[in-house]
Formats: sequence, structure tokens, C-alpha cells
Amino acid sequence: MKRTLRAMLAAVAVSVVAASVLLGVRPAAAASLTRVTGFGNNPTNLNMYMYVPDRVAARPALLVMVHYCTGSASGVFNGVGHDYVTAADRYGYIIVLPEATRSGQCFDVSTPAALKRDGGGDSTGIMSMVAYARQRYNIDPGRIVVSGFSSGAMMTNVLAAQYPDVFSAAAAFSGVPAGCFATTDGSLWNSQCSGGQLIRTAQQWGDQARAMYPGYTGRYPRMQLWHGTTDTTLAYPNFGEEIKQWTNLNGVSQTPTFTDSPKSGLTRTRYGGTGNQAPVEGLSFAGYGHSLPLTGMFPYALTFLGLDGTSPNPTPTPTPTPTPTGAGAIRNVGSGRCLDVSGASQANGTQAQIWDCNGQANQQWTPTASGELRVYGGKCLDVNNRGTADGSSVIIWDCNGQNNQQWRFNSDGSITAVGANKCLDVRNTTANGAKLQIWSCSGGTNQRWTRT
Repeated sequence: MKRTLRAMLAAVAVSVVAASVLLGVRPAAAASLTRVTGFGNNPTNLNMYMYVPDRVAARPALLVMVHYCTGSASGVFNGVGHDYVTAADRYGYIIVLPEATRSGQCFDVSTPAALKRDGGGDSTGIMSMVAYARQRYNIDPGRIVVSGFSSGAMMTNVLAAQYPDVFSAAAAFSGVPAGCFATTDGSLWNSQCSGGQLIRTAQQWGDQARAMYPGYTGRYPRMQLWHGTTDTTLAYPNFGEEIKQWTNLNGVSQTPTFTDSPKSGLTRTRYGGTGNQAPVEGLSFAGYGHSLPLTGMFPYALTFLGLDGTSPNPTPTPTPTPTPTGAGAIRNVGSGRCLDVSGASQANGTQAQIWDCNGQANQQWTPTASGELRVYGGKCLDVNNRGTADGSSVIIWDCNGQNNQQWRFNSDGSITAVGANKCLDVRNTTANGAKLQIWSCSGGTNQRWTRT
């Protein structure tokens, strides 16, 4: 088994070097990658590195970038993941790079501690790194994402399953489903999984992921999955098993809603949506092994993860995107009716709805610098019970500064609930009294608003 493991690791290292050559990467300045110590609970003695570009966006995204077996933070930074770094320079997001320190430099996605939220495995230390970054920078909580390669792709699946309330999206290059590598003998290698021999139903895979965070009922991150058809390190059947798992977790059909071939040999399938940020997206490369990503792949990942969503070339001392000021009505584009507090009530828990615009106090909303939408002076538009699932109701409540009362106005007219990273949505109808909820952003007119 040890000889097999060493051979597997060697294959991974060779393939990553090959991918780096294909990408034509150039080493970055050593000073650009910074070691961080004392970042919090770190039970498995991981190293933490950060990349903070010279020009940080006013409200930057945060990318957790996870290396492959035999790898390192500097290796992935200067090599196969370097396109993520150059994009950070352009779009102003921050990168956290965990580094495994055990022999072989693989991440643990196998032991019971590793496969439980806050269980004391590698994922616990990685989440301490995320918390460290969030404490020190004005991170957009709706754009915390993770991406990894090989062992890092396996960890990407695990992090997204264990911390679905933190990560909004993930992109896994040549991985396996969350929990597939589970072992009971202390080994970090599962030959049955790596060989593509663990075949389960979508429900079984979904349940295995849900067991990592028992009792959670909210939404799961959208997931982008990449695999080569001739991969012999983490065999190609794992790609289909990942799709089963993440379609189940996201509550969408395993039947693609969209299929195309944007490049020769590449088949792209989307599930639960047809746009660039569908709930699940699979990218299958004919004739390629454990050598992803290849030249030209990163733009797909950047768009899916939402990392290219800020203005290019942010200024060294950026100012936030202007927020509407002053009290005023907020009109729904699809219905022509206004955001309204039902019955003009001022009671906590009163449902928000749409109603004919009338200029009364229950339709006068004041955005604040902290992202609130205030009505009556001291009440805030609020996602009920801090919900993150599609269909969570929108009410008013005493303003309290929590992220379920923070809203972001977007250039397309949508309004994002920051805590859930979902859109303010009119439920089912355009009639007076139609209730408001949050829902996965779709671009529909029932999710578009104008200030009047």
C-alpha cells in the first residue's frame, strides 16, 4: 500500500508539473506570499499562507486555494494555481492557502475527525484561517469560495459539505465525492474510492455529506466539477459520483438542463439551471488524465465562483460601491408594485410584501452604510430566523446588525440577502399582497427592483 501511495503521489506531482508547463506560468515574487502564524485553532498543525494583492476591492471575495499531494502553498501559488493569483491582482480578492505538513503533504479527507464539522481535522484548521481573514478584511460573506486540485479537490468537496453556511461556491479539479475517501484504520488513502469502485445513489452520497453537519437544513454551495476521462489516479467514475452528490445536496435533477462543448474534447453539463452559475456544473475532458487544469480553463472557474464580479483594477484605497441614500420606495420590476410592510404594522415578524405604490411610511426604505434597509426608523428588512434556504420568508424586525439584515444592491437590479447570498424575490404572483422571500438568483423580473 505504501509503494502504491508513493506511486500515486508521484503521478500527481508529475501531472501538476505538466499542467504548469501547459499554462506557461511564471514565478511570482516571493514576498507576495505571506506566512501567517497564530491564526487560531489548528489541531493538525497546518501552515497558513495569504495573498493580499496590492489593490484590494472595497468588499473583496475570499478564495481558499488548496494544493495537491506532495504540494505546498508556494508550489500551487507559483504553479498550477497561478492564474487565480493573477486574477486576484485584477479583481482585488484575497487568497488563503493552507499547507499540509504531514508526510506526503496530502490533506486528510479520510479519518472520522476530518469528516465532521469542527471535528478536529484539517478542515478545522482551514476554517480558522477563513475566520482570521474575515476578522482582518472587509470580506464579502456572500463570496467566500474554495477551489483545489487532486487532494485539494477532495478537500474542496469536504469543506463545501461541512461548511455550507460559509462557502457560496466551490470548484474541484480532479476530486472525489465528500466522504468517498473515508477509512477506519487511520490510513489517508482509500484504494476503492481512488479506483472509482464506490458507486452509490445520489441520495446515499447526499446523506453522507449531510452527516458531516447534522441538523443543517439550509442551502448548499453551487459546485463546479472537473475531470479527465483517462484519469488513473482518481478514476473518472468519481466524476459522475460527485455529480450525484451535489445535485442531491442542491435539490436538483441529475438530468442536465444544459449541455454544450465550448472547446474541443470538453463536454460541459449544467444541472438545475442554464446560466454560468448553475447549482451544479460538470466539465469532462476527453483523453486527459490527472492533469487538470489546462490552458484556458480558469475563466470558467472564475465566473462560476463569482471571483470576476468586481470592477477590474481596483484602486489602492477603494471606496465602496455607492449605496442609495435617503428614504424612498423600492419598486419591483415584474409587478410594478412596491416593497411594503403588510398592514402598515410595526410589529416584529410582520411579513414583507408587494403592494400598489402609495408613498406611505410602510413603503419608505432607507439604505444604510452597513447594508440595512430600514423602515419606520428602527425596523429592518430581515430574513426570518436567519434562514438561508430558498423560500425563507422576509419580514421586519428590530435592527440588530446581523447579516440576515444586510442587503446589497446589484447593478442588474437585484438585491442580495448578504447572509444567505440569495436574491430578494416575489413569490409566485404579481398581485397585491404577494409575499417576499429569498431565492437563488435567477435574473427574473420578480427579483429586480428600482428605487423611486
